[in-house]
Parts: sequence; C-alpha cells; structure tokens
Amino acid sequence: MLPRRLMLGAPLLAAPMLARAQSTTTAGAPAGPRFETIARFNTPAARQGVCADRDHVYVVDDRLIAKFTKDGFREVARFESPREGPIIHMNSLSLHEGRLYAAHSNYPEDPMLSSVEIFDPATMRHAGSHSFGFMPGSLTTFEWHEGSWWTIWANYSRVFGRNQRPYGNTHWTHMTRLDAQMRQMAGWSFPADVLTRAEPMSISGGSWGPGLPGHPGPLLWCTGHDHKEVYALRIPRQGMRLERVATLPIEAEGQAIAWDKGDPSVLWMIVRSRREVVAQRLVT
Repeated sequence: MLPRRLMLGAPLLAAPMLARAQSTTTAGAPAGPRFETIARFNTPAARQGVCADRDHVYVVDDRLIAKFTKDGFREVARFESPREGPIIHMNSLSLHEGRLYAAHSNYPEDPMLSSVEIFDPATMRHAGSHSFGFMPGSLTTFEWHEGSWWTIWANYSRVFGRNQRPYGNTHWTHMTRLDAQMRQMAGWSFPADVLTRAEPMSISGGSWGPGLPGHPGPLLWCTGHDHKEVYALRIPRQGMRLERVATLPIEAEGQAIAWDKGDPSVLWMIVRSRREVVAQRLVT
C-alpha cells in the first residue's frame, strides 16, 4: 500500500477524495505523517472495537470479548454474555492497571443507559461494573489518561428502533473528564465539522495517543462510525470545543480504536465489513 498524505485543516467533507488524490508524490516518497499496516487477522468478533497490550489483542462484539495472542493471533480466552443477560452493547475496550474496561450501553434502546464493565484480562472473567444510569448520550469510549477517566457520549441523528425518533442528535455528542471516583471535572463538544461528517451516526472511537509534527502530544485520536479516517484532536486553551489538528486516512471504517499499550506508535482498529482486526503504525 502506498502511503497517503496527512490532511491538515482540510475540509472534512472532502477528506476521502483528498486521501485518494494525494496517495503518492511525484517522487513516490512518503509525503508526511501516515499510517502503515503492520498486522491483520480475521475473527467474527471484529464488529465493535479492539485494544492491545504487550502480548495480547482483545476484540469486542456486543456481548463478546475474545482474547488473542499477538504471536500467531490464536484465540486463548473469551467472555461471552447470554443474549438474555444484562450485557447489551459493548462499544469499546481499554486497559489500565491490570484490568480490561468495556464501554457499555443499551444502544439503541431509549432512554439511554450506560455502564462500564470490568474484566480480568488474564482470565477474561467479569470483575466489576460501574453504572452511570441515565446520561445525555450513549457511552462509546472509556479510557484512563493522565490521572483521569475520559469518556465519549454519543448521540445520533438517525431514527432507531420502536421509538421512531432521532436517537438524540449527533451534535450533542461530547467528551467528559472524570476523576477516579467517576465525578465529572470538565467536558467538551467535538468540532462541528467532525460531527457533521459523522451524521447521522456519531463518534464511535477515541484513544489518547502520540502527537504530530507541530502538534505535541498527547492528542485525542477519534473515529466516526463509517469513514476510513481518524481525527487528531486537542483540548482547547479557550472555549468548549475540541480542536481538530489533522485528519489521516486509515483502514478502519470507523468503529472503536485503541493505541497499543506495548507500542505507543501502533493503532489498533477493525474493518467491520471484513470482520478483520488491523494494526497500523503511525509514521511521522
């Protein structure tokens, strides 16, 4: 695969077209920061998201988490909740201090309910739960970073289910920062163009990762629900909206992402249409 150019400040509505048009340079050399694929494997579980530590990869579906070795991608353990059980829709995974955290919601049921489900990654046994109850959005991201929990609450302009009305509104999607006791400390909306790009769906993935030339890290890297691109965002010095500093093409068609805990330059993602897990390295 030939590298693709970084699109700094480019209009998001044109991002896919620009990614294709700028995939090579006249000399055939890399044009700037880009993602290069370093690993891939298939599993039926590749429907919602993925995360990874030094030795293993964890792949999540609505009610299932499968654990694979990085060496050979062999499944070695799994958690699976019965369809009639309390686990409804796990959205993403993250790792912190020997625990595996799943952002969980009752999507697309109304009113919106969310919780964090906690697992022992060694055994894949359920180890705890924290319910947020009713919240202004559906929890899609839950990740520890710099002494706080960071959460993304997705809203959708699409009409779902038996309620036959929009599931919130995409432009209500927001991020909050929580302390260790899950108390909100701060909150931000997303850039308007990012949310417009995501409509009628929402922000499906978010993970703190490295910076870019001219934009020191850490940056918050986010994905929508359908588009093969990732947005690098930063906390604003003023105001209430996150700031977009870059848009890069990736293999994933949206969905949840996570930076590798064992190699912070590697971003894990899924290609849902192919039930494929992909690792791409950020090259700057």
